[in-house]
Amino acid sequence: MREVLDTLFSGWENGATAGLATVVRTFQSAPRPAGASMLVSADGTVAGSVSGGCVEGAVYELATQVAEDGVPQLVRYGISDDDAYAVGLTCGGILDVFVEPVSRDTFSLLEGVHDDVAAGRPVGVATVIEHPDAAWIGRHLVVRPDGFEGDLGSDRANHAIGDDTQGLLAAGRNTTLTYGPDGERRGEGMQVFFASYSPRPRLLVFGAIDFATALARLGTFLGYRVTVCDARGVFATHARFPGVDEVIVSWPDRYLREQIVGGLIDPRTVICVLTHDPKFDVPLLEAALHGPPVAYIGAMGSRRTHLDRLERLRQVGVTDTELARLRSPIGLDLGSRTPEETAVSIAAEIISLQWGGSGEPLHTLVDAIHHDDLVDPYPPSGHRLIDV
Repeated sequence: MREVLDTLFSGWENGATAGLATVVRTFQSAPRPAGASMLVSADGTVAGSVSGGCVEGAVYELATQVAEDGVPQLVRYGISDDDAYAVGLTCGGILDVFVEPVSRDTFSLLEGVHDDVAAGRPVGVATVIEHPDAAWIGRHLVVRPDGFEGDLGSDRANHAIGDDTQGLLAAGRNTTLTYGPDGERRGEGMQVFFASYSPRPRLLVFGAIDFATALARLGTFLGYRVTVCDARGVFATHARFPGVDEVIVSWPDRYLREQIVGGLIDPRTVICVLTHDPKFDVPLLEAALHGPPVAYIGAMGSRRTHLDRLERLRQVGVTDTELARLRSPIGLDLGSRTPEETAVSIAAEIISLQWGGSGEPLHTLVDAIHHDDLVDPYPPSGHRLIDV
């Protein structure tokens, strides 16, 4: 919902009802992840996407209908052997999509969710997408680190789901959970989709060089909150790094240590060291490698520079186990030459580590394209199955 939230909230403020379609589960090679949303506003305009174009026409019609009749629906879009290309997921994937009407009546807590997301505060929304009692379907529970608000249908369900989703909120994960009809953790019958709207993950780029300019732009495009840091104020300027979230003039290791002490570095943080100078690199990497777990630590430099850097880091007490966290020379072997190509190489390695990719050309592989795909060709009860 994040990508359509501003548009959704604008209509909500004006008293309109929109149809919101959200991917709640994917199987095989589905093109969009759980949490991807498509909004059909009251005037018929569309924002977002659930499948990159595969089933948008069908979803548009259903979202329009749901907005009009007020009845939410859980639908599975899949492939038919007879007519794979007529309407549907020609990539072979399967999507479970929950379509709901959104208005002041159906989601009175939307304003608080919008405000939290805009302010960068972690917030999540649990939505009942399947239940024996149709009155429960479409109800929401808004989850924050300090508790929850809303009502799914019973205190037991509220507390079970409010507690169980705290870890998902902290990790920034979207997933579907199964409970008994009254929130029993070992039961079946109720399915709840949890969407986490944690703040954007951070990309810390150290070294205000041309390669950093390209990487900062790409990081913003990929959805990171980008900070560029350099001790040299003549290079670390907003004029050289337009569009980034922060440009910091400080010694890199000092800034990183301050962020660590302030609890502002988390397991999703990406650290890229492009300074290419031992007086900056070594104390900075020492702080990073001694610091809390992060998604990625990479450092630019030749293989000779890398070997020299490893020796210097060992001399200041960095262990081989800690050094194993360092990706250097930084990036994948794409044959990059320009700063922009090098930025793509670095981003490719970050993405590959995040999702378990091999870095090999897809046409040489036979495994599933998306490494976290589930395999479940049979729809659970309560689905309306569209086999296309």
